[in-house]
Amino acid sequence: MKEKKTALKKAEKEVASLEAKKAKADAKAAEEAKKAEAESVLKKLLASGMSADEILEKLK
Repeated sequence: MKEKKTALKKAEKEVASLEAKKAKADAKAAEEAKKAEAESVLKKLLASGMSADEILEKLK
């Protein structure tokens, strides 16, 4: 019984560690998706003739 409890605690620690890694990876993926979207919007605005100064002014 004691061995099973020890094994269970070890497994729970591994699960918690993996969940933390997954959360970190998900956050990184979301951040990269936001960055890609922002770059895409910026490229479209620049291609449409808007200057960088005008874009910065709209962001304020």
